[in-house]
Amino acid sequence: MKITLNEEVLKDNNLAAEYNRNLFKENEVLVINMMSSPGAGKTTLLEKTIQALSEEFTVGVIEGDLATEVDADRIRQAGAQAIQINTNGGCHLDARMIAKVLPNFDLSKIDVLFIENVGNLVCPSGYDLGQHHKIAVLSVPEGNDKIVKYPFMFKRTELVLLNKVDLLPYLPFSIEQAKKDLAEIHPQSRLVETSAYTGEGMSTWVEWIKNGVKQIKLEKSV
Repeated sequence: MKITLNEEVLKDNNLAAEYNRNLFKENEVLVINMMSSPGAGKTTLLEKTIQALSEEFTVGVIEGDLATEVDADRIRQAGAQAIQINTNGGCHLDARMIAKVLPNFDLSKIDVLFIENVGNLVCPSGYDLGQHHKIAVLSVPEGNDKIVKYPFMFKRTELVLLNKVDLLPYLPFSIEQAKKDLAEIHPQSRLVETSAYTGEGMSTWVEWIKNGVKQIKLEKSV
């Protein structure tokens, strides 16, 4: 049996996303939606990123988890304002959740807002939150099959941070294979090798963010 839907399934989400997008544009805030499997290292990457940006930019973070404020507390310790969203079993954040917590931030004083999505390589990628960029964090211990097994995540993200590359000597992971798989699924995407532990690749990632902030300012001035 075929069911015809007369209204867009994500209509309410997309309306909220547009509201968020306009708010971010008005306040010149660069917004990055970070997605990954659980344990890929998003929070540790964010801690290091906040420290690297702290002298030049003010950073805010929205943390998405099923439960607890563990990651939000870590982000606060790193020096950024963090607001926790607990989904109580939900596998992703949506634009309405983001809109609800935005009044907790003074967006006029924030340069970069990170949204650390719920750890999941399936649901989060399909939801527009009003962000400027969707990125994925992949880690070496996850193995070489994630890009091909979860193609919709990597088709919808423009940057992949391959984290925990300090473990490459100890694990059977091929960077060349990862690059090949990503190029086949999303030729315009880019893979950046990082290690939040050693700092490898962090300067490339941070420079990418800084360029994003500059672009936001340029667009506002046009």
